[in-house]
Amino acid sequence: MNSRTSDPASAPAAAPAQRYTRVAIVLHWLIALLMLVNVALMLTVEWFPDALVRPVFDTHKSIGVTVLGLVLLRLLWRLSHPAPPLPAAYPRWERWSAHAVHVLLYGVMLWMPLSGWLHDSAWKDAAAHPMYWFGTFEWPRIDFVAQKVAAADDKEALHDLFGWMHSAGAYVLYALFFLHVAGALKHQFFDKEPVLRRMLP
Repeated sequence: MNSRTSDPASAPAAAPAQRYTRVAIVLHWLIALLMLVNVALMLTVEWFPDALVRPVFDTHKSIGVTVLGLVLLRLLWRLSHPAPPLPAAYPRWERWSAHAVHVLLYGVMLWMPLSGWLHDSAWKDAAAHPMYWFGTFEWPRIDFVAQKVAAADDKEALHDLFGWMHSAGAYVLYALFFLHVAGALKHQFFDKEPVLRRMLP
C-alpha cells in the first residue's frame, strides 16, 4: 500500500468552490424575480383599472416584505457559506468594484423594503386600511412611526419623506442592477470567463 495516498495529512488541500451553493442560487434568483415583479407593478400600475389599483399596491407591499425576509436569510446563509473566489485573472480594481457593488446591492435590497414599510406606516389612513400579507394575515405597521404621524399637525410630512427616500432608492437600485448585470456579461462574453455558471443551477 502506498503510504502517501493513504495518509490524509499528505492529501492535497481541497480546491475552493467555484460555484455558489444551491441555497444561495435559489435565493439569488428568487429575490431577483420578486424585485423585477415589484418594479413592473409600479411602472404599470397606472394602466390598471381603478378597482385593481389598491390590490396592486397591496401585492407590491407583500412582495416587498417577502424580499426583506429573503435578503436577511441570504445574508445569514452567506455568513456561513462564503462566495466562491473571483477568477485570479481579475485585476485588483475589478475585484474591488465587484465587491463594492455587491455590498451596495445588499444595502439597497434591505433599504427598499424597509423604506417602503416606513412609508406605508406613515400613511395617515393606515389604521383604516390594514395590510394583509398576500391576503392571509395582517402585517403590522411600524408602531412608533404610525403614532408620530397620528400626533403630528402635518400628517403628510413623514409619509412624503419616506416616499421620496423609497423612490430615490429605486434609482440607486436600477444603477447597481445595471452595473451588476453589465459586469457579469462583460466577463462572460468579452473576457470569455464562465462567471455565469457560478450562479446557475
